[in-house]
Amino acid sequence: MFLSAPFLSLGALDFRCVNVHQRSFQVLLKGIQMVKQKKASVVEILKQSNSILPHVVLASTILALVYPPSFTWFTSRYYAPALGFLMFAVGVNSSEKDFIKAFKRPDAIVAGFVGQFVVKPLLGYFFGMIAVTVFGLPTPLGAGIMLVSCVSGAQLSNYATFLTDPPLAPLSIVMTSLSTATAVFFTPMLSLLLIGKRLPVDVMGMVSSILQIVIAPIAAGLLLNQLFPHLCEAIRPFLPPLSVLDTAFCVGAPLAININSVLSPFGLTVLLLIVAFHLSAFVAGYFLSGFVFHKASDVKALQRTLSFETGMQSSLLALALANRFFHDPLVGVPPAISTVIMSLMGFSLVMLWAKKNE
Repeated sequence: MFLSAPFLSLGALDFRCVNVHQRSFQVLLKGIQMVKQKKASVVEILKQSNSILPHVVLASTILALVYPPSFTWFTSRYYAPALGFLMFAVGVNSSEKDFIKAFKRPDAIVAGFVGQFVVKPLLGYFFGMIAVTVFGLPTPLGAGIMLVSCVSGAQLSNYATFLTDPPLAPLSIVMTSLSTATAVFFTPMLSLLLIGKRLPVDVMGMVSSILQIVIAPIAAGLLLNQLFPHLCEAIRPFLPPLSVLDTAFCVGAPLAININSVLSPFGLTVLLLIVAFHLSAFVAGYFLSGFVFHKASDVKALQRTLSFETGMQSSLLALALANRFFHDPLVGVPPAISTVIMSLMGFSLVMLWAKKNE
């Protein structure tokens, strides 16, 4: 009986040790859960980076206006790799089945083509004539507005569609690739018809551009997704913030480099006309596609996609053509302004439509 007390106290000590171990284990589990939650929250923050894209675009625009040297180092030689990275991000988040599915919608592809090379040039001619006849601007400025309307779709429209309606991103890419490929024929023809000047376009240069900026990066993303899915899963959270930074450079650099044209005596009037042109193109693409595809189950997504395709065009190509084939530097003013306005308006719509989709 006298021996039982030490044994009892030893048992109590063992019980307390077990409790301590249990509490330590619970604390450890809570710590692991907190780390996991923190890691998950960081990943979610990275994934949600796209939501601040319009604000970043606006900030880069203001910075380019206030302090152009912040972007002037990002010269035209970086544009192709920068746009290619955006296409790579789309490829990583897509599959080959998505593109096969896109080709099964020829009616939508044709509608995108009509928006690019029928609706948009008509709007460009209309606002170009208004610039000269109503506002009394020099004829080269009117020609510059028309030139913007004659070029192919912008690769940024693919990224905009990816942010609002990811399933339709492959369809947008097919539309833009088709308009870029056929721009070899249609851009010179439309420029001759609207402006009265035949533009000798570099066919091989355009083909090379399509391969570098669109086809190769998307193919690389698709291949990586198929062969190394775990690697893609690991890098996906980092693609949105990098893409936002990439887009900021693509918007700020053309504005900074062409700041003298934008701030020219005619800059404000041309700015208003370019805003009206792009706004009309976005609206026309949205409502015309709504009328044509009103019976489609994904009509709203199609409207958004075709609005981006019609409203966003390769203003950088128009600027390059203006600088190369027109003697008057005023022709390059509308494309320089269009580069910024198109991006600001397009990604403002991204912010608006993405919120509605949530």
